[in-house]
Amino acid sequence: MSEYWLISAPGDKTCQQTWDTLNNATKSGSLSVNYKFPIPDLKVGTLDQLVGLSDDLGKLDTFVEGVTRKVAQYLGEVLEDQRDKLHENLTANNSIDSYSDPGGGEQPSTPSPVCDSAFSEHHGCWPCEHHDNGAPPTPSSGRSSPRWDDDEDEAHHILTQGDLPTYLTRFQWDMAKYPIKQSLRNIADIISKQVGQIDADLKMKSAAYNSLKGNLQSLEKKQTGSLLTRNLADLVKREHFILDSEYLTTLLVIVPKAMFNDWNANYEKITDMIVPRSTQLVHQDNDYGLFTVTLFRKVVDEFKLHARERKFIVREFSYNEADLAAGKNEITRLVTDKKKQFGPLVRWLKVNFSECFCAWIHVKALRVFVESVLRYGLPVNFLAVVMVPARKSMKKLRDVLQHLYAHLDHSAQQHGHAAQDNAELAGLGFGQSDYFPYVFYKINIDMVEKA
Repeated sequence: MSEYWLISAPGDKTCQQTWDTLNNATKSGSLSVNYKFPIPDLKVGTLDQLVGLSDDLGKLDTFVEGVTRKVAQYLGEVLEDQRDKLHENLTANNSIDSYSDPGGGEQPSTPSPVCDSAFSEHHGCWPCEHHDNGAPPTPSSGRSSPRWDDDEDEAHHILTQGDLPTYLTRFQWDMAKYPIKQSLRNIADIISKQVGQIDADLKMKSAAYNSLKGNLQSLEKKQTGSLLTRNLADLVKREHFILDSEYLTTLLVIVPKAMFNDWNANYEKITDMIVPRSTQLVHQDNDYGLFTVTLFRKVVDEFKLHARERKFIVREFSYNEADLAAGKNEITRLVTDKKKQFGPLVRWLKVNFSECFCAWIHVKALRVFVESVLRYGLPVNFLAVVMVPARKSMKKLRDVLQHLYAHLDHSAQQHGHAAQDNAELAGLGFGQSDYFPYVFYKINIDMVEKA
């Protein structure tokens, strides 16, 4: 499943209650699998700043997703005949939590990621409320890190490399890259600069590699194909030519296969001063033959003219062993250079795809935070959830969510332009078709399909 729904709903007394309400509503009929999407305490700023940032984050979202898909697409192009391995090379390699049962048990079939694990006086969320000892949970340091339980002594999570669904459903805010002490605008600018640099580097690296590949393909193409266009250097030998003669020279002539007899019978009559019996068939393909002919230099131009009239084509060719060796060495050099660049380029694309994808999901987190504050007001208190909708139950799931959260916004119950106008007045920029009473973003992580 490549389509995910990222939503947020206002928190009840605790985020756990909000989570339970949503889970119970979608459990019937297995409408979706839900994962909590922890967002740390971010600086809210002023209302004007949030409204302005809402629009800018939409543009940043589009830009970062576009670069992410461009990197994925180019990785597919570079892999060429190994393109079927593209999917396994598209990973999000940031540290993620994955289930590891020390007793060798299997991961639960429907894991239930916890809510925001960091206490927030804005969000009003404590870590998951499943303490058996009755003691109140201790507020954490503010870092959002989903975990299976609070027993830090048991190895219930390990750091691994993850595929894209795992990164999304086990999302952790990267405190090192995007410090939450920075303003929302600064965090957005950090992401924009980071992805912008990757985009610029991609253009340079792809231009250099494409140029190399194009030159190599051009040379390789000349080694095959019709005798009218292909490189003749690997077909002829020194003994086919009269060399170092002041008066005589050897030409290479392309003759249609159906006209071989005509050539052999009449080539000596095309012009004067042609050496008798000097022609030799060097090579032939399905359509043409490559013949040599020796004649005096002074009649070369006349011979070319009359040969063309008879549909015999003289190829421009000068036998020079140094030039021929240089041509073969050029192909070898380009093949070697391409091999040298392939490995580092693939590694760069894999690393920077991961960087872009992770940045993209952080932009989604920023958008959820900003829109949730604009929708639900202060103090900040909401629960963000990633939903994996069942493919055949999307409409029913949408109806369940509509019923669950319709009370949040009267515009959800209105029709015509009124609903759209209310959404736009809120500064959210949604059209009527994609406006819901809860914050909603669709995420398509299928990079191969669009690559």
